[in-house]
Amino acid sequence: MPLEIEDLKDPSMFRELYSLPYSEMVEFVVEYIRKNTPVMIFYWSLCLVFFAIGLTVRINISGYFQIGTIMLHSLLGFILFPVILIPVHELMHVIPFFLTGARRIRIGADLKQYIFYVTAHRYILNRAKFMFVALVPFIIITAGLLLMVFMLPGLWKWSLSALLFVHTTMCAGDFAMLNFYYHHLHLKIYTYDDSQEKIAYFYEAILPTTQHPEPSTQRDKNQTYI
Repeated sequence: MPLEIEDLKDPSMFRELYSLPYSEMVEFVVEYIRKNTPVMIFYWSLCLVFFAIGLTVRINISGYFQIGTIMLHSLLGFILFPVILIPVHELMHVIPFFLTGARRIRIGADLKQYIFYVTAHRYILNRAKFMFVALVPFIIITAGLLLMVFMLPGLWKWSLSALLFVHTTMCAGDFAMLNFYYHHLHLKIYTYDDSQEKIAYFYEAILPTTQHPEPSTQRDKNQTYI
């Protein structure tokens, strides 16, 4: 039998671990970004590597192009392209959501916190599906940008390497969520979002793993990603 939200509320099987109002998302992200784990070491290392790539490209194009043209591509890489990439990134969360079985998928924003997110209303995710949804946009966009940085000529190398670095910093929310899972690696966690309440719920299983079914892939369930 597929796991239902009513099952998660059964105290003999599950215990509520965390409820996260969307209004507190930034505090949550900051808290888990600060936790020193292999997940965050990997994330910050990537930021440093991509910053170094951009810096190397910038140094190499000095003297070959006019400063005004370089500034134009700096504007593209640090501001314009990242703004354009935001909806692309969020839409890429929709694809893995859909592939895991979610249907009531919604894209939202909290401009007071400067965050954008994707939810699947009352759709239960286990750890593996959560990681899949979180990482797909980062992996696809990063791979595409790296390919273009190495293939395109000088000024485009600069603007796209700047975009590569900025996009990685924009993925801090995704990696904070992954770090939450790593920090609770010893627990079997299920999670779902209620997009009407604007709250994400996390539950831990309190019975042996073999006694728990996998999350449902029914169309009336869902979850959140920054």
